[in-house]
Amino acid sequence: MTNAMSSLDVVTCRGRVDIGGAVRQSRETMGYSVEDLSLTCGLTTAEITRIELGADVDPARLRRIAAALQVPTSTFRLA
Repeated sequence: MTNAMSSLDVVTCRGRVDIGGAVRQSRETMGYSVEDLSLTCGLTTAEITRIELGADVDPARLRRIAAALQVPTSTFRLA
């Protein structure tokens, strides 16, 4: 699981980051499954799934995910 975030291509729409897509892409780039990320950041798999679907954008949860994936929190915020 290496940090290959330089190749991250976050999907944007009208200047806004697709937060769920950015989380999913960051997770996959790190080689994490939803379960791996769950164990690393302390969120449930259901919480992560909701975030990746765009149904939950709680900043505290996004900070935990960013820390677990070793990416800046700005990765999951407005562009």
